[in-house]
Amino acid sequence: MLVAPARVPATRRLAATLYGYAFLTDLVLLYPLYVLLFADTGLSVGQISSLFVLWSAAGILLEVPSGAWADALSRRLLLRLAPLLTAAGFALWVLLPSYPAFAVGFLLWGAGGALRSGALEALVYTELDHLGAADRYARLIGRTRTAEVLGAVGSGLLAGPVFAFGGYLAVGAASVLTCLLAAAVAARLPERRPTATPAPVPAATGPAPDGAVPALVRPASGEAVPDVRPPSGEAVPAGGSAAPPPSGGATGEQPPGEPGWRDRVRGGLAEVRAHRAVRAAVLLVAAVATIWGGLDEYTGLLARDTGVAETTVPLLLLLLWGGMTAGGLLAPLGERLSDRGHAGLLVLAATATAAGALLRHPAGFLLLAVAFAAFQLATVLADVRLQARISGDARATVTSLAGMATDLTTVAFYGAYGLLAGAVGNPVAFAVAVLPYLLVALWLCPDRAVNQGKK
Repeated sequence: MLVAPARVPATRRLAATLYGYAFLTDLVLLYPLYVLLFADTGLSVGQISSLFVLWSAAGILLEVPSGAWADALSRRLLLRLAPLLTAAGFALWVLLPSYPAFAVGFLLWGAGGALRSGALEALVYTELDHLGAADRYARLIGRTRTAEVLGAVGSGLLAGPVFAFGGYLAVGAASVLTCLLAAAVAARLPERRPTATPAPVPAATGPAPDGAVPALVRPASGEAVPDVRPPSGEAVPAGGSAAPPPSGGATGEQPPGEPGWRDRVRGGLAEVRAHRAVRAAVLLVAAVATIWGGLDEYTGLLARDTGVAETTVPLLLLLLWGGMTAGGLLAPLGERLSDRGHAGLLVLAATATAAGALLRHPAGFLLLAVAFAAFQLATVLADVRLQARISGDARATVTSLAGMATDLTTVAFYGAYGLLAGAVGNPVAFAVAVLPYLLVALWLCPDRAVNQGKK
């Protein structure tokens, strides 16, 4: 698809604002140090683990409602609120360091992450679609993930000097400042209200029976999508279509008469239930993102198990961050991959992860960097597939359902990995943990997709 020259500046402005927001969101100097803050305050390992559970629980409980709020109210508004909630949590940590303050801070951080999840992807895809540049979504979202990784790298590089200068208070103040800057940048994001286009109704069909739901035509496949908007009482002209709801334009305000957030939840659930392609894409996002996202939390332990000094561990982790950066930048090329190519990407990533971990040597992190690049690319492609298959006006809600599925399976993964690593050690646990990716690769095989299309 060609982008009209007049719309290229708008696409570039969207990209620049998006990258700045993503970078600032993850440029949090507390990232490398908050566990040390908890320990220095006197918390036990069990108490610290309970904080992680609260963090995950907040995200899970708010994931779908926040997606519906984004669809019903304003995606940009939620993207502005998300870093403000996180900033409030960080301020509590450094001003009132105690278990209750840490718990409230994690609840705020989890809520902020839930507000951002779904709303960001939906806003970007909708805006690009309006500009006639939906085919650039993979490029933009891949570079956005790269900007997030670069933010995390920056926090790792700056945390030490800032801590040496002013301790936890200075690190916390810098973290709050970057969150406030992220909120300011979010205010510059464009936003157009989602709309849906009803399908033509043949004159011969007559009025729909009581309880029947009008249909929308899927732009990509022609498959009918339930229209979950509340009935307006207006008749649909024969052979024509109902007028779309009024658009809020770039203001982000909800036009009068648009569905509320409960209707958006029902709409998102209805689309996932009614269409196998959307449901499969939601499950694919969770299947691809869960395991490697969970393993990322344990890479520091794996690095230490290679026998290097504590000061060398961050250097090995920089290799992984470099791999993730490369994976995000390769998204435009990866979008050309077929289902078989996507499956091969997962097999490559799983094999490289197992080999790198079982090598039990710092050189194994070169293989892990390749694996994390492939995993990052595969995750972006799974998100691209999901966005392309959503056709209703509850895009953020459906995306949040994928996020909730990911969060739920990640919590289960943490428990399983803890038991496995305790029994066989981190290297073997890494190798065993990636075996399910082989099943996901089989699921992605084209033969399966063909067989589904015949049903």
